[in-house]
Amino acid sequence: MKIIADQAIPYLKGVLEPFAEVHYRPGREISHDEVLDADALIIRTRTRCDGPLLEGSRVRLIATATIGFDHIDLDWCAAHGIEVATAAGCNARGVLQWVAAVLVWLANRQGWRPEERTLGIVGVGHVGSLVKSYAESWGFRVLCCDPPREAKERCGFLPLEEVARQADLLTFHTPLDDSTRHMASKRLFELMKPGSILINSSRGEVVDGEALRESPLNWVLDVWEHEPRLDPRLLAKALLATPHIAGYSQQGKANATAMAISALSHKFPLPLEGWYPSEVEPSRPRAISWQELCRTIPQHYDIAAESSRLKHHAEEFEALRDNYAYRREYF
Repeated sequence: MKIIADQAIPYLKGVLEPFAEVHYRPGREISHDEVLDADALIIRTRTRCDGPLLEGSRVRLIATATIGFDHIDLDWCAAHGIEVATAAGCNARGVLQWVAAVLVWLANRQGWRPEERTLGIVGVGHVGSLVKSYAESWGFRVLCCDPPREAKERCGFLPLEEVARQADLLTFHTPLDDSTRHMASKRLFELMKPGSILINSSRGEVVDGEALRESPLNWVLDVWEHEPRLDPRLLAKALLATPHIAGYSQQGKANATAMAISALSHKFPLPLEGWYPSEVEPSRPRAISWQELCRTIPQHYDIAAESSRLKHHAEEFEALRDNYAYRREYF
């Protein structure tokens, strides 16, 4: 059995070697010739999985250690008998803590309290649901938009335009597909309050960066169109800017790798069901007050320093991601 794996996926090396021939490669450099005789791929977003990569190969499973799947041609894979497994929800609590750091930094900088602000959440899945729960406990007025969930569940969520009109802060937690690409557009920005803040940690293409750059809004971005080539003006004007690492917690990365191993174990099968990296302590979710959050988050995550690094070294975007010191989830 042969497996091609992205060399930047943590906690993976040595796990599969007793059962398979494993080749580790930079994600962007995984080639058609390399995958021809591979049975499975373990990848991140940097590997585009489609016909040009996979045609004629014996690949039967693609396990992506990411929550997103826009880098995978799902229709092509389905038509050619290739199973796709994602790590949906793996880093939700890591992204929650990134959002928490953003909110605390903004509150301190701008001098407001949660009860004085309306937070709009677009996408109420694994991440958005956590943000909603914690933000409400901190005192924010929270408005939600999730059309697919609203259609199925009648949750009382609002249309995007209504949330945009009322929100002081608008945070995006959606997958990227045809319905969400550039959903944050010039038209939406015109509905938002002047000076309100757009926060995006979902996918860069959810936001029309060129239109945002010309808008009267403020913004905080973790994800960017055309990564790793960032728009220098969009970067310069960002209140906070991070290099696509919102979900880069120890536990989030461990969860993603464990989910990829689980998918492989089911497919082939391998005696690795229930595997989790021994060097990582699993997350222990708990409630946290706004007061405790403000007191403790700077010790766990200095988001201002990270933003400064990216702004001064944008050309090192990929290196900043690949060499990131994973944060520890503490709530």
